[in-house]
Amino acid sequence: MVRNVIGSVLALAGATAAVWSPFRAWYDGRHGSDYRVQDLFQGITDAEATITTSILLPFAFAALVTLVGVMLRSRWLVCLAGLVVLGFTILWTVRQGQAAGSLTVGGDGPTLGDGVANALGGGVLLLLGAVVMSGRAPRVERVEEPWPGPGSETRPEPWPEPGYPPAGEGASPYGWAPGPNDTQRLPTYPTYPGDPSAPRRPRPDPYGAGPERDPFRDEGRQP
Repeated sequence: MVRNVIGSVLALAGATAAVWSPFRAWYDGRHGSDYRVQDLFQGITDAEATITTSILLPFAFAALVTLVGVMLRSRWLVCLAGLVVLGFTILWTVRQGQAAGSLTVGGDGPTLGDGVANALGGGVLLLLGAVVMSGRAPRVERVEEPWPGPGSETRPEPWPEPGYPPAGEGASPYGWAPGPNDTQRLPTYPTYPGDPSAPRRPRPDPYGAGPERDPFRDEGRQP
């Protein structure tokens, strides 16, 4: 979260510097908004450009891409905006150097203005913001296993009918004992504590039987 905030601030600062740069002097006092976009591909001329046809156009596009990238927390969009700004600035530098024969910074005569520095700095800030941003967190889909439902293998065994099966000789109170004329093994349950002669009363069927009865009430005794 903190990385996204810092990266967004750097990206917005870079986009602002890039959009502001055409309104500053680029070379020999000539503003960047005076250079036409087609001059970057055909060669620098003295023809004046309008706002919609000047070098401001690609920088405004880069600023729009930056806003979308910040809102979507997309590092790739912010990086694309930085490459657009740096690409057009370097392309202008190459064309201006070809037209003037050489480029100088400071000193006497025609020199590069601070508008070029603003454009280069804005592009670098955009790339730096893309590096700092952590991007969007990966989306984790939650998969819930369906309930198997009645009749599946995970369904617990139902309780036997009351009074069945009768206790067989040698049957474990916590184990399984076969009933008469029964081919499957059914559970048996221990007798009530303290009364070995009391009959076994299995627990009721949880799938259809009524509420569980109190064994002490049935026997007329209190715990």
